[in-house]
Amino acid sequence: MSQPTVMLLARADGSGIDTPLNTQPLNAADPFGDCRHVAWSGVDGVSAGLVDAGETVDINDFPHTEVIVVHTGHVQLKTQEQTLELGVGASAVIGRGTSLRIEARAGTRWAFCAMATGTPTPGLTFLDPLATLSPSAAPAAQLLIGHTPQCRSGNAFEDPATDLRVGIWDSTPYERQGRAHPLNELMHLIEGSVTLLASDGSSVTVNAGDSVFVPLGAHCAWKSTRYVRKVYAVK
Repeated sequence: MSQPTVMLLARADGSGIDTPLNTQPLNAADPFGDCRHVAWSGVDGVSAGLVDAGETVDINDFPHTEVIVVHTGHVQLKTQEQTLELGVGASAVIGRGTSLRIEARAGTRWAFCAMATGTPTPGLTFLDPLATLSPSAAPAAQLLIGHTPQCRSGNAFEDPATDLRVGIWDSTPYERQGRAHPLNELMHLIEGSVTLLASDGSSVTVNAGDSVFVPLGAHCAWKSTRYVRKVYAVK
């Protein structure tokens, strides 16, 4: 695998991205192997990219845990216990071992972050963009450029066996120096804008409705000049 770097997965306006994508299944049981486009596949079992779907699929045992963010179309996730209707901008977690039906309208595309987990965590988790959040730690003081922001977060899904956490986070504006990213992270901005700067001077500006993936070890700095609220999946 190439040197880790910030990877833009999808823009809210549907404009093109430069991130290289490989069409391949995540595993032999992947129900979307023919339409999964992988931007990152790490040795730690974490993958990210895009899925183009437009059919109904019945799955008895979902083979991994997957966070999805819908960018075009509409997806229905249905188990015996619940049904989630996901339009553009909506996101959810499908736990490993879930028995479900996935109905995707023609032309549907979602950004994903998938994890190979050892223990089944069956079920569906909707990621409420308006979820109530609690105060959380700000970036380390030695990395900050300027004032300390006020940050909040709330985990909606957790897998203690792999330390996977998925939820909502927000923050007042701040700037911090570059450093190697300590986790794999999928980010989908609900509100605001942030610029992620690489060590070579290149940058990616992520706006509301965009999805980006930052692999473990990717060097990046953060600069936001207004309030930011995002979906996160970190491992």
